Amino acid sequence: MKHFRWQVRLGLLLLLVSIILYAVQYAIFRDTHQLFVYLLADIAFVPIQVLLVTLVIHELLSEREKRARLQKLNMIIGAFFSEVGTALLAFFSDVDPKLGNIRKDLVITGEWSAEQFAGVSRRMRGYDYRIEIHRANLDGLRILLASKRDFLLQLMQNPNLLEHESFTELLRAVFHLAEELATRERMADLPPRDLEHLANDIGRAYVLLVGEWLSYMRHLRDEYPYLFSLAIRTNPFDQDASPVVR
Repeated sequence: MKHFRWQVRLGLLLLLVSIILYAVQYAIFRDTHQLFVYLLADIAFVPIQVLLVTLVIHELLSEREKRARLQKLNMIIGAFFSEVGTALLAFFSDVDPKLGNIRKDLVITGEWSAEQFAGVSRRMRGYDYRIEIHRANLDGLRILLASKRDFLLQLMQNPNLLEHESFTELLRAVFHLAEELATRERMADLPPRDLEHLANDIGRAYVLLVGEWLSYMRHLRDEYPYLFSLAIRTNPFDQDASPVVR
């Protein structure tokens, strides 16, 4: 209400200033005809001003705010991959029996174009993501996710992520997987149906993780070449990857 009252006072003040200026103009020139000509001309221009402000300027400001929000979102996504996402990709891909079919597609280089990223993303959406649950170190995965629980909770509480549905869905999938593993006291000797259930949870996170990773790698290539260089050298799908620059 205080903000609204301030706007009313400002509007009344501006209206008073306008009346005073028109009064001064009339006092000097004593020409009501010219006064009304200018007044009607100013009023006629008001719709154009509204058009410029609401459609053009507002759109420019909205686009600027959108870019700022996307930058913040990508910083959050970068923190996710640094903390846990890349490690999860390495874990999931190690137990993917068909990884050889897609490994070459995911060895990203600095020469990749936007079309290459788009093409690989399309192929990945059609890939049959599966894991061999018996090869998975579920205890190690549980420990990893448990150590990142607070971090994942902080990310999920970030209101900016509401605008990024796919990444929010990824966080939900990873957090659900963490909860599933945390509720089991022992990973050994789990019944087949339970292992199948965990395999489905891992597969869900795997699908979403690869998609977000590709989008993030493309963002790094476009905006932050030095971060992109490190991401290439630590690519979990590249068997020859090394953080050491050679």
